[in-house]
Amino acid sequence: MAQPPQTDKKPSDLGLRLLSAIVLIPPVIAAIHFGTPYFEALVVVGGIILVYELHSVSDGRLLWTTVGAAYVALAVAALIALRGSTESDGAVTVYWMFVLVWAADSAAYFVGRSVGGPKLAPKISPKKTWSGFFGALAGAAIVGGVLAFYLEKSDVWPLVLCSGVLGGVGQVGDLLESWFKRRFHKKDMSGLIPGHGGLFDRVDGLLAVAASCWIGQMAIGKALLAWL
Repeated sequence: MAQPPQTDKKPSDLGLRLLSAIVLIPPVIAAIHFGTPYFEALVVVGGIILVYELHSVSDGRLLWTTVGAAYVALAVAALIALRGSTESDGAVTVYWMFVLVWAADSAAYFVGRSVGGPKLAPKISPKKTWSGFFGALAGAAIVGGVLAFYLEKSDVWPLVLCSGVLGGVGQVGDLLESWFKRRFHKKDMSGLIPGHGGLFDRVDGLLAVAASCWIGQMAIGKALLAWL
């Protein structure tokens, strides 16, 4: 009797990914909502995990760990500062960043798979396409539009455009992490989150967006959502 062909393909882990998300999302929402000290504790613990993942993937190389830790520290400081904003609702700012990054990633995935086309950075992340990148911009921009209406902005376009740009920033953060993994021939940063890989694999775009928002907020001298 003929034997079935052997394959290295694994069954879909979509169910496992959804289960992990269901378990992890509520504590994050609660920490953002209640703020100090819960949010700071969550972000600091997350930062420690991220640095550990960087250290492990780089096989303990001090230079790579140090540079990566500085990047993580910037993002951690940014998240804490943005959540603690007193000029506008810091929680809304953090929710906005989380949701726009999620929307950008989801739109990039579905548009990229549906439309295809030229590769964005084939040597870094072979599956990413330009269509997916522009899908990410659109997905993040839609989140900005919804928030602008929620905040009853008289002009929705500044927030729409800023959100779209941040969606692109998140994709750059994703590519940066992909480049780092490829540099050390690793598929995931760790196996911490079932179906997702490491924590870094889930927050790579958020780190870039948070750092950018904080730098922008310091440059303009006022809360970002109040300025837009």
